[in-house]
Amino acid sequence: MFEALKAIPQDPILAMMLSYREDTNPNKIDLGIGVYKNNQGHTPIMQAVQWAESRLLERETTKSYTAPAGSPLFNELVSKLVFGADHPALSDGRIVSAQTPGGCGALRMGAEFLRGCNSESRVWVSTPTWANHVPLLGGAGLEIVEYPYYDYENKSIQFDAMLDSLEGAKAGDFVLIHGCCHNPSGADLSREQWDAVADVLERKGLIPFVDMAYQGLGSGIDEDAYGVRMLAARMPEMLVATSCSKNFGLYRERTGTLFIVGANAEQTRNAGSQLFSKIRSHYSMPPSHGAAIVETILADEKLETLWLDELEGMRNRIQELRQGLVAKIAASDIEGDFSFIQQQFGMFSFLGITPEQVEALRTQHSIYMIDSSRMNVAGLNDQCMDYFVDALNKVLKGR
Repeated sequence: MFEALKAIPQDPILAMMLSYREDTNPNKIDLGIGVYKNNQGHTPIMQAVQWAESRLLERETTKSYTAPAGSPLFNELVSKLVFGADHPALSDGRIVSAQTPGGCGALRMGAEFLRGCNSESRVWVSTPTWANHVPLLGGAGLEIVEYPYYDYENKSIQFDAMLDSLEGAKAGDFVLIHGCCHNPSGADLSREQWDAVADVLERKGLIPFVDMAYQGLGSGIDEDAYGVRMLAARMPEMLVATSCSKNFGLYRERTGTLFIVGANAEQTRNAGSQLFSKIRSHYSMPPSHGAAIVETILADEKLETLWLDELEGMRNRIQELRQGLVAKIAASDIEGDFSFIQQQFGMFSFLGITPEQVEALRTQHSIYMIDSSRMNVAGLNDQCMDYFVDALNKVLKGR
């Protein structure tokens, strides 16, 4: 049976990880892998996470199974984090949540749920979008349709084109929207643009599916959740996928959440029963450890304050790196306006160079990024910033 199988090309990002590890250049820079790094180039364990884990080691009494929905306390606390403790959708019982294996698990189970609701519905995704969105959603059998989002030439959102494209959606279609820190562009909707999108969704009978993997790394915990909270108040139905990988640094613990918002408590309970049945038939129940860490932090005022302080430090560092990079490029003799980088949010931005120039950075200077020129700004630091700008200057001048 296996004789006819052909090898699938390795994922470009994973292939780049391997090349980076094998590179012996002491000045090599990894701007491709989507993880936060500190000024020493490491992805540290947050102190709040370490303290929570120590507490778990002392107090945890079982490794028995959880339910398909995961930990009730985790779901409750993360619901308040995402929607706000006083959100009317929470008090009205319009939100049901499931702890999932990472944000990927939330997206896939959301897609499986939607496929079960209406197999004819389509899901609209931005151009560009995170590379794994299409495999996760399309793999569940959903038809994928694209709407324009990022203008590569002007380094901004094609907002009018986005709204015009969504006019072609039909009632019952789902629209995937990045909640904050758009991956890969870093270009986020303003509050006015969120409101305008909501107007179209309401008028057309479209259902938002918000992916918010970076809450707290853009403008702030509450600020980054504006779109989610506004839509949950205005729309009768929506889905939200979130991740604890970035804002808690729990990448390998695979901790995420899927929320379903219904028109009323009864419909939401029915939707939850359908979702939990889907989960049971896929992975049965989620892993526990990461969720236990998060709920330990959010249930303790001191740990939560420590976590929020650490998260603020990460967010500020990313913005400072953006500002510092723009300033250093402006001070060099590189031609062009790179100020858009400091106007964007989160870890990612398109540098705006060609695939050939990206290849030159990699082969000549050991600087690694995706061929599209999407770079992880958090991969820069005080030690390598000058080297990066000098290498960019040489490549752009063909030297």
